[in-house]
Amino acid sequence: MSRNSWAATHATFKLGISFENWRNVNEDYIHSFGLTGTDHWTAGFQHFWMKGVKRNLASDYGDYCLELKAAQENRFAHLPHNGMNYAYHLDASAYARFLRKYSEGYGAQRIEGKIARVNTDSASGDITSLQLENGTLLEGDLFIDCTGFRGLLIGETMKEEYDDWSQWLHCDSAIAVQTASVGPAIPLTRSIARDAGWQWRIPLQHRVGNGIVFSSKFIDDDHAKATLMANIQGEQLVQPRVIRFKPGQRRKTWSGNCVAIGLASGFLEPIESTSIHLIQRGIIRLMQLFPADGIRQSDIDEYNSQTRAEIEHIRDFIILHYNVTNRRDTPFWRHCAEMDIPPSLRHRINLFRETGRVFRIPNELFAENSWIQVMLGQGIMPEQHHQSADLMGDAELSAFLGSIRDSVSRTVAQLPQHEAYVRQYCAAPG
Repeated sequence: MSRNSWAATHATFKLGISFENWRNVNEDYIHSFGLTGTDHWTAGFQHFWMKGVKRNLASDYGDYCLELKAAQENRFAHLPHNGMNYAYHLDASAYARFLRKYSEGYGAQRIEGKIARVNTDSASGDITSLQLENGTLLEGDLFIDCTGFRGLLIGETMKEEYDDWSQWLHCDSAIAVQTASVGPAIPLTRSIARDAGWQWRIPLQHRVGNGIVFSSKFIDDDHAKATLMANIQGEQLVQPRVIRFKPGQRRKTWSGNCVAIGLASGFLEPIESTSIHLIQRGIIRLMQLFPADGIRQSDIDEYNSQTRAEIEHIRDFIILHYNVTNRRDTPFWRHCAEMDIPPSLRHRINLFRETGRVFRIPNELFAENSWIQVMLGQGIMPEQHHQSADLMGDAELSAFLGSIRDSVSRTVAQLPQHEAYVRQYCAAPG
């Protein structure tokens, strides 16, 4: 993104997510987007840190992560050589308008209308055209389904089934509301666990996005709304709106000559802010496999394989937040802690708990440090560390850990406040 796009979308910078009340009520941790410490080729930094903890030579794991410490002090700046990892808080509606204008500048044509009929080839089943209510006929060779949860093309026309993951992800509803800002925008999303779900606070330049994600099996809309409205700050700018969803994924997101992207392909709740990422990945993947001379089944199979693997990795990461918890104070949290989980996630949890090891699966969104921060934050302390850490004596290990911690502290102290940096670098107009 450029300065113009940051300003146009009222964006602020995001160094991580603050998870509050997830492990226990009144216990918090941060999942930051940076690296922690320095790895060795035989073992990750967490093993040297764990030995340091056992020898009373190490402080909090987050003290060795630049992005996490900067987030705690509300500081941010672009550093040379991409020295600070970050994401964005942005106004999604403004972002859509920005992308529309940008795309039309390169020749994309927008035709507005409601689809009345989807025409298909009787032999192949492929889509041949879309009939709009005003009579316009839109023909094409490849169709991208962006019709949201309805999945008009991929589901209703191509009959691709939807795999429901609500046995692991129990939240199926959300209520969103916007409020006026009452203080400086911080470089963190706040994720605050509630009785049957969680609340978000997302600071933009001009307002704050708020919402609650909850399970309708455990509380009703009125209870959820009351919880949300009792825990917001600032003037309410819009009326709260309820959103229903079913967590899961189309069994095939590319079928025939139809590719589903966005909500039409599947949905995971916004706890780790992955929806826009998955849209972008779907577009990039389609460009990489775009047919040059007719659609090939091998391209379709590869697209579907990559898409499913990517979203299942994210699914497991989200389930981790709910399942690994000390909370037993409400029926919702007891159910989350006691439920069966996918074998792929069970293996990752057991591997870390027993050995401290984490291995990133190729092309998955969340790297080793993300898994480590969340597993530590949710309360898993590994039973042992890698033997490579034992090659360091106490003096060498103390110096190693201390040099990393001191470097992080020095860098953070030189960073400007996040709010001041945003105003200077990419202030939104008006």
